[in-house]
Amino acid sequence: MEEITLYVPAHASHKRLDLYITTQITSLSRSKAKKLIEDGNVLVDGLPSKPSNPLKGGEIVRVLPVRLKVSDIEPEDIPLDIIYEDKDIIVINKPAGLVVHPGAGVLSGTLVNAVIYHCGKLSGVGGQVRPGIVHRLDKDTSGVIVVAKDDTVHNCLAKQFKDRNIKKTYMAIVWGSVKPCEGVIDFPIGRHPYHRTKMSTVSRKTRDAFTNYTVKEDFTVMSLLQARPVTGRTHQIRVHLSMINHPIVGDKVYGGRRKGNCLFGLRDIIAQLKGHALHAHTISFFHPKLRKQMDFAAPLPEDFSKILLRLRGDKGR
Repeated sequence: MEEITLYVPAHASHKRLDLYITTQITSLSRSKAKKLIEDGNVLVDGLPSKPSNPLKGGEIVRVLPVRLKVSDIEPEDIPLDIIYEDKDIIVINKPAGLVVHPGAGVLSGTLVNAVIYHCGKLSGVGGQVRPGIVHRLDKDTSGVIVVAKDDTVHNCLAKQFKDRNIKKTYMAIVWGSVKPCEGVIDFPIGRHPYHRTKMSTVSRKTRDAFTNYTVKEDFTVMSLLQARPVTGRTHQIRVHLSMINHPIVGDKVYGGRRKGNCLFGLRDIIAQLKGHALHAHTISFFHPKLRKQMDFAAPLPEDFSKILLRLRGDKGR
């Protein structure tokens, strides 16, 4: 995780430091936040603090990344849904709820821990805590992800991402009937000015972001979309769909928790989502060692499919 800066608002005064951090960084439990603070990885106005110290409002809280080494990352026998593997890469269907790599407060139980157990060694290009990681998926996003075992392949794939030569498609279930049925969303995106774990179109510093979308099925209360990101900004698809007032179902950060106008029984199915209804469906790239274009697809997860089955059943009545 990158360094996160939090600007404490007045209404957060008297709140304990550890509790405040967990409300702003949803991936942190209270115990993990407490350990970060005790280890000196949290600074309040530039100084170390204690977990129980109350805030006054107006402080600047910096959550520093934990400095790990590859040797600190323990191999863990976590099941992997492997789509493809050779001596240079491994393509995985990541489940929702699985963090991609270790970071502040998350030192185990990640995709990297699992892949190191499976492969033994990954490329070192991704850095100390992100070995082999060419691109990332949010914790609550499922789907296809490519991990590099070889440094040369890693660098080539990274360049393809930078040059926008890697094509990815996502499937998303969003709230409402999306009009027009296809288009491009082009709101620039940057770090949220106050909630530093969120992204926003209102930011001190934004970067261009483009997402193409096509409505695949319209159920009135919800729609199934195919999204094709042109750029690769953090949380891009989630932010863009929220900005056009069609947030992803189950997205607790960007407004996907609507309760009204929900079909009978569907609310219980939505509650069973392991993350949110966003799935990295396909990826296409050039394999530098095999010298050929490769295409991979990850099937929709069961909880995602259950929502569609119910929507299709009600539509056919």
